[in-house]
Amino acid sequence: MKNLIFACIVGLSVGAAQADLKIFATVPEWGVLAQEIGGSKVKVYTATNAFQDPHRIEAKPSLLAQARQANLLIAAGADLEIGWLPLVLRDSGNSAIQTGQPGYFEAVNFVNRLDAPATLDRAHGDVHAAGNPHIHLDPRNVLKVGEALTVRMVELDAANAAAYQAGYRAFASKWQAAMAGWQKDAAPLKGVAVLVHHASFVYLLNWLGMKEVGALEPKPGIEPSSGHLTGLLVRQQGAPARMVLRATYQQPGPSQWIAGKTGMPAVLLPYTVGGTAEAKDLFGLFDDTIQRLLKGLQ
Repeated sequence: MKNLIFACIVGLSVGAAQADLKIFATVPEWGVLAQEIGGSKVKVYTATNAFQDPHRIEAKPSLLAQARQANLLIAAGADLEIGWLPLVLRDSGNSAIQTGQPGYFEAVNFVNRLDAPATLDRAHGDVHAAGNPHIHLDPRNVLKVGEALTVRMVELDAANAAAYQAGYRAFASKWQAAMAGWQKDAAPLKGVAVLVHHASFVYLLNWLGMKEVGALEPKPGIEPSSGHLTGLLVRQQGAPARMVLRATYQQPGPSQWIAGKTGMPAVLLPYTVGGTAEAKDLFGLFDDTIQRLLKGLQ
């Protein structure tokens, strides 16, 4: 009898360990957010890192193996992962995380999207039909996505509902306090004009009240050309930018060339968690981003 009871206890313990929500996140920001909410109740795998262009990832067997095990897949959406995620979904054989299922979650569905094109034309470059997908660089969006993600995690793992809800409340409280500090610190950035390498910072600039006056890419996803960069130099005479911004995964050459010709600083931003040594989590991402932008004004 004692052996039977012991076996039942062991069985329950193993079952509880296996009940943790297994999450496949396409990009670091949403993987880290899921971990903030789920804590020890979730196991998060992130498919990409800050030094990879999230538009251009190879659907390797290692990604398929992780997707097969997932209960929840978190994507940015708006075609950010269009080049590789459909292949991962198809070849994973995991029906639970297919588009339209509760186990499939797109962050962009829970925020107001910017830069949705009026017309679709591939001649204009890698345009996103559903709007700009880089939504995480507005911290208000992080809060909205976190709330929706908590609801989905509760739906998929009701046994740990209280833990997920408490995790989100704790995160939201700290996040709202941090946002107030970021907005205060970033006040000098309002109205500042910048050049960008790619349209990675639309939501960040909108939140801070900064102005994008040009992009180093002649069209989204098209590498900067010497002719286009020369044109930006001419434009500087009438609409001067104060700095040129690039993400960690983007090549430094074009922004450094512009900086050398104009005297403006070339500012590297982490873009996502892990992009710099200081951007160790979501809080560090915005701490470091604000400080780097402010330093660019000096």
